[in-house]
Amino acid sequence: MLVLGVMVLMALLGTQMFLSRARAQKEENKQVQTNNPTAVANTTTSNGQPSAKPSDTELKQKLTPMQYRVTQKGGTEPPFQNEYWNNHQQGIYVDVVTGDALFASMDKFESGTGWPSFTKPITTDNVQEKTERTLWMERTEVLGAHSGSHLGHVFEDGPAPTGKRYCMNSAALRFVAVDKLQAEGYGQFLPLFEKK
Repeated sequence: MLVLGVMVLMALLGTQMFLSRARAQKEENKQVQTNNPTAVANTTTSNGQPSAKPSDTELKQKLTPMQYRVTQKGGTEPPFQNEYWNNHQQGIYVDVVTGDALFASMDKFESGTGWPSFTKPITTDNVQEKTERTLWMERTEVLGAHSGSHLGHVFEDGPAPTGKRYCMNSAALRFVAVDKLQAEGYGQFLPLFEKK
């Protein structure tokens, strides 16, 4: 009975520590955004267009509830029940908030996880990686460099040539097909799709 009581007490303490860290991290992220409101506003996308993060009110109007929960609250959409996990069209994936180019279809692979997975970003300028430490786990969050939006996570179990798996949420992305790249201002990425 004593052993059971000790185990329950340890489980409760572990849960309390986990929740305290999560709250502290959330507060720290909130302060970073609050203390530097112009950090996002003075950037440009990879296609040269201004890349300003809309206000929270605008985001709530612009994004679906799932897009908002994933990008602004760090949520995760259900596997195999999202827009791009099984998309095989040629094109690029852009940040749903700012339009920054993030990933290309030729770097997408079937990971079996139910989320769109890529071996690398289309450019490292538009993504930011941040180490998350929880009670017994460490993983790397992937954020939009200019939007600050939660995109997903990167893992070290991907295929060659990088060995990485950028496991993204479809809700954080918008797909632009090859035939629309020029019209939507992403013409500089067309050479990626030319047959060699």
